[in-house]
Amino acid sequence: MTVVVAAAIERDGRYLAARRTKPDWAAGRWEFPGGKVEHGESDEQALIREIREELGIAIRVGERVPGEWPLHDDLVLHLYVAALADGEPQPLDHHDELRWLAPKDFDAVDWLESDLDAVARLREMTT
Repeated sequence: MTVVVAAAIERDGRYLAARRTKPDWAAGRWEFPGGKVEHGESDEQALIREIREELGIAIRVGERVPGEWPLHDDLVLHLYVAALADGEPQPLDHHDELRWLAPKDFDAVDWLESDLDAVARLREMTT
């Protein structure tokens, strides 16, 4: 099983969501940004690398949201709360829009189906 890590980057009580542009089945849907953990990387190392590549920012990785969620193709999602350490996020890779959402507003976007349980768990933790 391959781990996919995602960052719920928090700023002023809101969390950064990103709208996907690809692959086709995910285009237009929302997620917390991140990516696959490569061989020899920890979850935290992978998350720092992926967020730099996708958003052009540095983050501080915080606590892992309890649980793991199955994705497609033998992938499992680990969600971490993170803080913006440096830079202003830009949709550089696989995304075309970013939004800062308060937990009460998480339902305002169309999340990837596979991420819904992780989003719900984060909302439980923050409200």
